[in-house]
Formats: sequence, structure tokens, C-alpha cells
Amino acid sequence: MSAVNAVDLGLVSLGGPRPAQTDRRSADELKALADAAGRDLEGAPALEIARWAATTFGPRFCVTSSMADGVVAHLISRVAPGVDVVFLDTGLHFPETLKVRDAVARTMPVNVRSIRPRLTVGQQDGEYGPRLFNRAPDECCFIRKVEPLERALGDYDAWAAGLRRDESPTRANTPVVGFDPKRGKVKVNPIAAWSQSDVDSYISRWNVPVNELFKQGYGSIGCWPCTRRTKAGEDPRAGRWAMFDKTECGLHV
Repeated sequence: MSAVNAVDLGLVSLGGPRPAQTDRRSADELKALADAAGRDLEGAPALEIARWAATTFGPRFCVTSSMADGVVAHLISRVAPGVDVVFLDTGLHFPETLKVRDAVARTMPVNVRSIRPRLTVGQQDGEYGPRLFNRAPDECCFIRKVEPLERALGDYDAWAAGLRRDESPTRANTPVVGFDPKRGKVKVNPIAAWSQSDVDSYISRWNVPVNELFKQGYGSIGCWPCTRRTKAGEDPRAGRWAMFDKTECGLHV
């Protein structure tokens, strides 16, 4: 059955339960699914892309969220109530980010999983020296984000993220559905084709929680030591790792 046919049949209705799906697919099967869906669902509404993912993967599908806002978590919850939402609790988040996480958990029909690194910030300081993020940000991101995500994704065949093509040049070719060969999993980007205006309209329509730091001049929000306010005319991600030749934390490669 093609991806589009699965969408058209409405195998997951709005507000309906997720189908049972416990069989683990091989990497080759997952890649074939992703390649077909990437072609068939290009240009489809975000909700149809979300419905395809929920239908295809059932409980082996999750959402990852940095809690800049709750848009993707809300979108997926409309077709997969009770879906797992994975949040990487680095120990270095702004309080405003944790506030969004708590609001998502409190107001949406989702199961928020806060995944922590193996080392606390204090333990990391003791092992690698203080303020690793100032000296080796890639290493810090690996310890506090990349490894925890890979550990968390072990239970899933596919996950949804909130990447958008208009966020930066490095994300301009983001597919709506792709295959991550490094992790051997399907990656779903239902709002890849959205603009910031689309995001703002969705937030307004559904009263979705959004990080208060956006109102304070931040264009993109990560851990507090590596995030600054952006200036007028700057790329939204210019405030991330501004002192380094670095634009991504390593989660989206």
C-alpha cells in the first residue's frame, strides 16, 4: 500500500487510538518506507504526513521536541493521542524551556519523556573540566544531547522532529520523510515546508505553548551557555554557538 493510499484511507482517525505495531522492521525495510513516503508525501499537508507516520509505525513512533514550542507535539497528538514526546533534559536549559515542557505535558494528550545525560553537569565538570561547552562544544553536545537521543530512540523505528527548510541554509533540503542511515531509523519532518508565519498561525489557532524567550529577542533556543539573542536581519540560528564555526548540535545529521 502506498503512503498516499494509507493517508487517503484514514487508517488513523483524528482522536482515535494508535494501531498496535510491535514488529521491529529491518533497516532496509525502513529505508524503503522512507524513500517512498518522501516522494509521495512531498507537498502534503502536515497533518497527513503525521497521520502516515502514526499509521505506519504505531507505538514505535515518537516525537522529539526541544520545547521551543509545542507545535509538532500538538500536531502529532491529533492523530496519535498518547504519543511519546522525547525531550532531552540537558541540565543546561533555560527555565522558560522547562516551562514549555511542563505545559505540553499538562495540556496535551501526550507522554513526555525527559531524557537525561548519563553525567550530571557537575559530574561532567569533574571528568572533563568546567565549562566544556566553552572549550569543546561538539563534545559537550554529544554528551548532553546526541548520546541521550540515541539511547532514547532505541525503542522506536521512527521519530518526528520540527525541522523547517526556512530556518537556515543547512536545513533548506530537509525532506518531509527521510531515512537516517546513522541511526537506521525513519525521520519525519511534518512541518518542513512551513514558514514562520505558518508556525505562528498554528500556535494562535490552537493556543499552543511557546517559549517566552522568543519575545525577548531570541531567534532559536538551545542550552543557555550557547544561545544568545539575535540581531535584526540575522539568521534565526545565528545566536546558537555564536563564537564557534558550528550551526548544529549533531542531532540532525
